Amino acid sequence: MGSVLFALILIISFQTSPTTSNIEQAFLQNDPQLLYSYFPENEKISISLPEPITFSDLISNQQAFFLFKKIFSSFPSFEFYSVDTPLFLDTDQCIYQARWSFKNKRNNNQYGFHIFFFMVKVKDISNSDSNDKWIISEIKAEKI
Repeated sequence: MGSVLFALILIISFQTSPTTSNIEQAFLQNDPQLLYSYFPENEKISISLPEPITFSDLISNQQAFFLFKKIFSSFPSFEFYSVDTPLFLDTDQCIYQARWSFKNKRNNNQYGFHIFFFMVKVKDISNSDSNDKWIISEIKAEKI
């Protein structure tokens, strides 16, 4: 019973955390700067997105920032929301899933993706009030 309660508390706290809210706002406001703070600083991030974006590579946090800047300028979002409770692999790793809808500025076609964020909890040395924060180590999407 105690482990079920702990898992439930973990899920609720993650769903209401600034992390998920900021990721949602990044997509809704087409703002790569909000995402940038969740990219790993000294590690690569794996990003794999299907057509019409068609991108798959292991890149730095700065490259990911410029990638999303380009994506948001060409494919602005009109919808982004969580679709399931996060899947916790353990207390320091989870998968956050959302639905992302956007349009192609060139032809006004609309697209929908299920987008998955593999999140890892790391020590936050920049913030003295908190010992850890969630970062995005991988982003994958599939067409709906």
